Amino acid sequence: MQTDLQPLRIYLDTCCLSRSFDDQTQTRILWETQAIRRILAQVRIGHWHWISSDVLVREVAQIPNLEQRFEVNRLLTYTHQTVTTETDEISRAKQLETLGFKVFDALHLACAESAAVDIFLTTDDGILRIAKRENAELRLQIENPDRWLHKEL
Repeated sequence: MQTDLQPLRIYLDTCCLSRSFDDQTQTRILWETQAIRRILAQVRIGHWHWISSDVLVREVAQIPNLEQRFEVNRLLTYTHQTVTTETDEISRAKQLETLGFKVFDALHLACAESAAVDIFLTTDDGILRIAKRENAELRLQIENPDRWLHKEL
């Protein structure tokens, strides 16, 4: 657990925020959902700071299920900072795309790097796989929320 006086700075991607809408009968999904809820509880009480981005806001706006979009937007009210995608973030995202990250994923990562987050959390196996392979090229730590939370607490 972080012991500095500064709160831990986390970035949750859209997959994390949508996890509670997935099939909760699958053990992995249930554990990830519970981990994300615990993380958000730490955010709500101010122990951790949630960093977001305009990329996340745009991606959430594209969620086709209205109930899901409403609930995820409600969660976004707990963010402490929203990074705006500018020239530096776009340039970095293009570099990240060459490593194999998809466009939106690369933009999320570039914004998270720009904000100097302590941890980028995702349930997306594709992002996690590329991050493991390209770790030396990244400027932040990327983890699955369930695995990370077990290490952190």
